[in-house]
Amino acid sequence: MSHAPAHEPVTAPGESFWEKLYLPEIARGLGHTLKHMVNSLFGKSFTIQYPEQKPGLKPGYRGIIRLTKDSQNREKCVACFLCATACPAECIRIVAEPAPGEWKDRDKRPATFELNFLRCINCGFCEEACPCEAIELVEEYFPVGTTRQEFIWDKAKLLSIDGKRSKPMEPAKR
Repeated sequence: MSHAPAHEPVTAPGESFWEKLYLPEIARGLGHTLKHMVNSLFGKSFTIQYPEQKPGLKPGYRGIIRLTKDSQNREKCVACFLCATACPAECIRIVAEPAPGEWKDRDKRPATFELNFLRCINCGFCEEACPCEAIELVEEYFPVGTTRQEFIWDKAKLLSIDGKRSKPMEPAKR
């Protein structure tokens, strides 16, 4: 039987005296920190006092959800449940009722429409699924509150939201 030739043992490179003290690394870290300190003293501050100050919104920002009204000032929603079905977070709850007799363009409307912003992930699937454009994402900041109940909005509150409609984001270019 032949044996493989013996190999030299691998040894780690020796560290110099200064490397063992870590002084160059400490000095480099302090220099990096000092650079950031000087930039923050004389440059632009990145901290804002939210919610009093609000940063600018980027194009395509999907903010809070609102319900829309038609030209006769009626809610557009026809209680088809497509938005609730499309929602991966299951944050939309709808209870349907028959539409009033004078509403000839639809059979039902939502008696209850609740949106739980604690669960909402602002994906926009509800807006895409709605066949009558009754639900929109607007360029408004997410709500601020102190209790859980403040984040569950009913139909009246969702209909009262103003704001500019979000533009859909452009697909990524390859």
